[in-house]
Amino acid sequence: MTGFVAGLCVAVLPLLALGFWLGRRTARPERRGGGLGTPVEHATFETLHTASLAAPPLRAGLTEETARKSARRLRSLLGTDALCLTDEERVLVWDGVGAHHRTEIMERLAGPLDSGRGEAFPLTCDTPDCPVRWAVVAPLTVDDRVHGTLVACAPRESAVLVRAAGEVARWVSVQLELADLDQSRTRLIEAEIKALRAQISPHFIFNSLAVIASFVRTDPERARELLLEFADFTRYSFRRHGDFTTLADELHAIDHYLALVRARFGDRLSVTLQIAPEVLPVALPFLCLQPLVENAVKHGLEGKTDKCHIRITAQDAGAEALVVIEDDGAGMDPALLRRILAGEGSPSGGIGLCNVDDRLRQVYGDDHGLVIETAVGAGMKVTARLPKYQPGVHSGARLGRD
Repeated sequence: MTGFVAGLCVAVLPLLALGFWLGRRTARPERRGGGLGTPVEHATFETLHTASLAAPPLRAGLTEETARKSARRLRSLLGTDALCLTDEERVLVWDGVGAHHRTEIMERLAGPLDSGRGEAFPLTCDTPDCPVRWAVVAPLTVDDRVHGTLVACAPRESAVLVRAAGEVARWVSVQLELADLDQSRTRLIEAEIKALRAQISPHFIFNSLAVIASFVRTDPERARELLLEFADFTRYSFRRHGDFTTLADELHAIDHYLALVRARFGDRLSVTLQIAPEVLPVALPFLCLQPLVENAVKHGLEGKTDKCHIRITAQDAGAEALVVIEDDGAGMDPALLRRILAGEGSPSGGIGLCNVDDRLRQVYGDDHGLVIETAVGAGMKVTARLPKYQPGVHSGARLGRD
C-alpha cells in the first residue's frame, strides 16, 4: 500500500509543475472555468483532470489498445501537433497530424531505447505543408528497463517541450509501474489459490474416498449420495470461470464438504448455521470461507474424544457482511497463531488461515484481515468482514481486474 501511495505522489508532482507551466504560458486577465480561480489555477486543474482521464488505460499496461485510449489525453497535456507512443518494436498509436513520419521515428529510436535517455531531433519531410518538423523522444521505463517511448512532434525546436515531454513520460512510466504491480499482485493471488487447492486436495480426497468406500457394501445408496457430494465439492473447488464467487455459492460448497466430514466423524461433529438471507448475494474471494471451516473441523476434533460443535453465522452489518466461524475445540496458543499468520508456521499449522488472511487484505485492504480469538483449550473464533460493494469484486470476476 505504501508503494502505491508513493507512486501516486511521484506521478502527481510532475503534473503540478506542468500545470503551473501551462498556466503561466496561457495566462490571461479574464476569469475562466466558472470561478476556478486564476488562469494558473484553472490550467493546473485542467492538467490534473486530463491526467486523471489518461491514467486508467495506462494502468492496464502498455498495449496498442491502452495507448490508443490515452494518446489524445497525453497530447492535450503537452499541447503538441502530434504525439505517438511506441513499444520497443513499433508505433502503438499516432495521434494528430504527420502520421507519415512513423517509419522515420522508429528508425531514430534505437538510441533512446538502448540508453534510456531522451533525445530531440529534426524531422525530414518532403510535404511542404506538414506542420511537424521536430520530434522529442522520452523513454518509458519500468524497473529501470525501457519498455517504449513517448514521442512529441512540433513545428519547431523547443527546450520547454523537451522538459515537458520528459515529465509526462515519467508520469506515464509511474502508471506503467503501478500496472506491473497490479499484474504481479494478481499473479501472486492466483498462485496462492493454486497452492490452497493443492493443500486442500490430497488429504481431503483420500479421506472422502475412504469414507465413500466404507459404505459401498453396507449402504450403497449412502455411498452414492456421498459420491455426488464429493463430485459437487471438487467441481466447485477446481472451477476456472472466475476468482470471486457469492456467499451463497461458498456456503453451498461448505455444505457439500460438511456432508463428507459428518459421514466420517458421525455424531462426534455437530454444525449450526445461522445465515441472514440478505447477505447471500455478497461477492467474496473464491475459496475464502471453506478453509476456515476445514480449520475449525481439524482443530475442533484434534485431541478430543468427545463431541465438537461448529457454529457458522453470516449477518448483515450495514455496508458489510459479517461472517463468523467458531468451534469449541482445542484452540491455539496466540503466539503460534501470530507466527502462522506471518507465514512462519508449518504447512500443517494453518496454511489455510494465512492464505485467506492474505487474500482478504489484498482484495479489501489491511482493515479487512481475519480477526481471530483463541487460546489453548478455549476453541477458536474467526471473523471475516466482507464489504458488500467493492470495485472489481463481483461474482465471476477475475482477481485484480474490474
